[in-house]
Amino acid sequence: MAITNRVTELLGVEIPIVQAPMGWIARAQLASAVSDAGAMGIIETSSGELDAVREEIRKMRDLTDKPFGVNIAQAFVRDPAIVDFVVDQGVRFVTTSAGDPTRYTAQLKDAGLTVFHVVPTLRGASKAVDAGVDGLVVEGGEGGGFKNPRDVASMVLLPLVRSKVSVPIIAAGGITDGQTMAAAFALGAEGVQMGTRMVSAAESPVHDNWKQAILDAEETGTVFLNRFASPGLRALRTERTTRLEREEQVSMAEFGTATDLYFGGDMEASIALSGQVAGRIDEVLPVAEIVNGTMEGFTAALEALADRYLAPR
Repeated sequence: MAITNRVTELLGVEIPIVQAPMGWIARAQLASAVSDAGAMGIIETSSGELDAVREEIRKMRDLTDKPFGVNIAQAFVRDPAIVDFVVDQGVRFVTTSAGDPTRYTAQLKDAGLTVFHVVPTLRGASKAVDAGVDGLVVEGGEGGGFKNPRDVASMVLLPLVRSKVSVPIIAAGGITDGQTMAAAFALGAEGVQMGTRMVSAAESPVHDNWKQAILDAEETGTVFLNRFASPGLRALRTERTTRLEREEQVSMAEFGTATDLYFGGDMEASIALSGQVAGRIDEVLPVAEIVNGTMEGFTAALEALADRYLAPR
């Protein structure tokens, strides 16, 4: 099922689902599967490994002829040449995050790219719109990864931002299926972003131990770290993160050797970033099944609501 709205038109995709740009994970193996399914695969830069990222973009062109994008994670990639780097790769869609939207938006727009900025607050959304972005990724505090320490749930943040801005919105945080996609659309989104659901996908490159930890997680199975510092973090509950939960400030050294967790499967070697929605994921599925199942569930949810509440009486 294809949808036509501002997000699909701006991104050039059939399905308004975006895969989150997780460091080391959001590379060609996963992103090409997302793009091939008709959604938007994203290549990360938060690993800071730009030579590897360049190779991943080359692989993308070998693996798919569908649109894909790149994320510029400003907190991790501080070289202003990143704009030229992205433009030179021929990418047409960029999300910017973890930084000031005024930093790169004008350059990217001048180069003809479509730009969405990730925001965790209404203030951030207003600043990004003033900077000239084409749209927003509105990220609720229930999502995984680096967060605003003053987190706001999507049920509050999404309709608030929608009521104050006119640009299209992609909702992030808590999205895992058609029901949650329909809820996001009801609150004002025109697209959704999936992170934890894609980490657990069959094509995700992470170790099976991490995928199994997501499947085993309860709805209370994440912790919020650095609530009184910055950046905040939401991660799976492990012995390491349970210890860190009470720390006023978590050092980035606590990430240890991230690749030992990501690809070696040692769940205590680093911090396994994950959203609360892990509590609703109970099986590993291929990306195509995730995307298609989400769209089927989205349609079914809307039809069920219409039949129940809008049917003639």
